[in-house]
Amino acid sequence: MRRLFSWNVAAPVLAIFIILVIWQAAVSIFDIEAWMLPAPLQIIQEGIEIYPRLFSHSVSTITIALGGFAIGVSVGLILAVLLHLMPRARQAVYPLMVLSQNVPIIALAPLLVLWFGFGAMPKIIIITLVCFFPIAVSLIDGFRQTDPTLLNYMRMIGANRRQIFFKLEWPSALPYFFSGLKISATYSVMGAVIAEWLGAQEGLGVFMTVASSAFRTDQVFVSIFVIMLISLALFGFILLLEKWLIPWNADEKGSGRNG
Repeated sequence: MRRLFSWNVAAPVLAIFIILVIWQAAVSIFDIEAWMLPAPLQIIQEGIEIYPRLFSHSVSTITIALGGFAIGVSVGLILAVLLHLMPRARQAVYPLMVLSQNVPIIALAPLLVLWFGFGAMPKIIIITLVCFFPIAVSLIDGFRQTDPTLLNYMRMIGANRRQIFFKLEWPSALPYFFSGLKISATYSVMGAVIAEWLGAQEGLGVFMTVASSAFRTDQVFVSIFVIMLISLALFGFILLLEKWLIPWNADEKGSGRNG
């Protein structure tokens, strides 16, 4: 297990290192202009120089992303439970959930700014919209995957609806819930950046817009790398939380992989 985990960590790190080496070599060999494609070493150097300014923008993006993520998870969780307990309502609401994801955020964001101003509210709504859907869909599917044999057994021994939900359906749906959490965590950062593009005074989205307007491609890449690191950190935190709360799921994955 330890060797497998070490390789799972080492493999992507090695792949990223090879890509960066090829990138650095290509920029040097083909003499590509920095405004078009800066080399990785130049991007790292620029990131170190602008760190104080970049840090404040990063904190702003993380704050708004975490706020929208928390609300989105709460909405998705409550909605999934309600639709699971009310199948007829699910038939009516589920298509509306799907339609909500087909509305372009770029088109919706200006309307939210018009309705709610340039404060935090439109940004929170945007992040909530992109985060709640993976949670709700994953949980609904998880509830459907409950073992029918165990479900019939609990009904035979006289378990009520509440006991069946908390002792069987909810535990069996937890792995699906964490799958949705991982997707929503990365979406939350993306949603925060998109929201900042359309109206904000601080944040990585604002920083990227200003850098792009000034043709500072190196700073654009710095902000992209920071966004990726934030998303990976959130993903890793949820992964650790999953292993802590539902260790049996990790064991099943490991045994299946070894088999």
